Amino acid sequence: MSKTGLTTIPFTLADDSLAQFDSFVNGKPVTAQSGKRFDVVDPGSGHIWTSCPDSTDVDVNGAVESSYEAFKIYSKWTPRQRAECLSRWHHLIVAARDDLAKILVYETGKPLAEAYGEIDYATTFTWWFIGEAERIQGSTITSAVAGRRGFTIKQPVGVAAALVPWNFPIALTLRKASAALAAGCTMIVKPSPETPVSAISLAHLAIRAGFPPGALNVLTTSLENTPVVAESLCLHPLVKKVTFTGSTRVGKIISGLCARNLKKCTLELGGNCPFIVFDDANLDHALGQLTALKWRHAGQACVSANRVYIQRGIYDKFIADLIQKTSILKIGHGISEGTTLGPVTTERGLDKAEELVQDALTKGAKMVLGTGQRLKSSAGSESPILTGYFMEPTILVDVTDDMLMSREEIFAPVNVDRLWRMFEKLEAGMVGLNTGNNSAAETPFGGIKESGSGKESGKDVAVDEFLITKSGTLTVEEQS
Repeated sequence: MSKTGLTTIPFTLADDSLAQFDSFVNGKPVTAQSGKRFDVVDPGSGHIWTSCPDSTDVDVNGAVESSYEAFKIYSKWTPRQRAECLSRWHHLIVAARDDLAKILVYETGKPLAEAYGEIDYATTFTWWFIGEAERIQGSTITSAVAGRRGFTIKQPVGVAAALVPWNFPIALTLRKASAALAAGCTMIVKPSPETPVSAISLAHLAIRAGFPPGALNVLTTSLENTPVVAESLCLHPLVKKVTFTGSTRVGKIISGLCARNLKKCTLELGGNCPFIVFDDANLDHALGQLTALKWRHAGQACVSANRVYIQRGIYDKFIADLIQKTSILKIGHGISEGTTLGPVTTERGLDKAEELVQDALTKGAKMVLGTGQRLKSSAGSESPILTGYFMEPTILVDVTDDMLMSREEIFAPVNVDRLWRMFEKLEAGMVGLNTGNNSAAETPFGGIKESGSGKESGKDVAVDEFLITKSGTLTVEEQS
């Protein structure tokens, strides 16, 4: 247990200064104008462990004005200056890896090993965009008109707002903020109410790294006030770009808000990914990829494999082996040694999971593992496993397309001769080929159709989302 101010947190940090629980604006902690706060709950126990400011729309303008004033300074930094500052930030985050992992466990519920994995993945973005900062270049064009020269320059679009979900709060904050800061933009992060502390910690480290106050602001708010704060950020005239990761339903709302002022937006809206295995697949490899992909963070990732399609010749063996591998998962609090499956992050997540299972069962699906229900406390039980938001791993067979859990996006472990044909024909923005893990800093991340618009990470494209292209035309006198 560690005490920081009025808050007693259920874990110790090597750097107590990272235990920050207020919004962070213009380089300093701030509270909401209303003075109200909201609770942050440990999903592994169901207990409140801290609180953060419950900002509303009246708190938005101050954060935006701060980022705008910082933009006037930061946008004039050279690419080398931005790269060097990103590098310092990267190394500070890596040095704080142990502390950030503990914060993640108590915010998200994910096992400690997965929290470390998220931070290692997240810092691939800070590292990648160190280099990208110095590779923002315009071009010259040979004109078809005699005596004319064309050219372009790239400039940062301005203040950006990032609406970040709770499932990978550090990775997604860094994926968005690293690209924005590399481009010369400043950013306001509105983290999820479930996971505000990790974003606040990153902002404090950004100031230590040398970014100007206001370059990375964090505005926390409750679930109830999230819509009004998000709307205020989207409509604020000084916010020139919005980046959102979340559901398709909310993404359409964000898109509509940004459309009012023709504001740039990037929407990463996830999906409901199928996993396809053909008869000629390496079953051990396919099972390993599936179990890692499906059970990571209790299935709470936009790329989690939800529907599994198995070719008839290997169906029975694959199901039997999958049941065996799933049965050995160790359910527990994320901080407990050996835990391989933690809780879902919110109680409403349990409600939704039970609804999906019940819908499938009533429409003819069969349950071959688990109960499809939350784990409940037995009489007199003090187990933290039973007081948090836990659901028993569940496997259903005979699931059909008319059931709620059936949607799109494909990830497929198949052999190369069939692999390329399938890759070209699938209508998906990202396809895992012989792998379940298809996200990397060097490749674009994002969906198509109702799974999103725009790309995050990758060469050129991610930074371009935070840039404007300015064209120039010069007429010169021809010399004889």
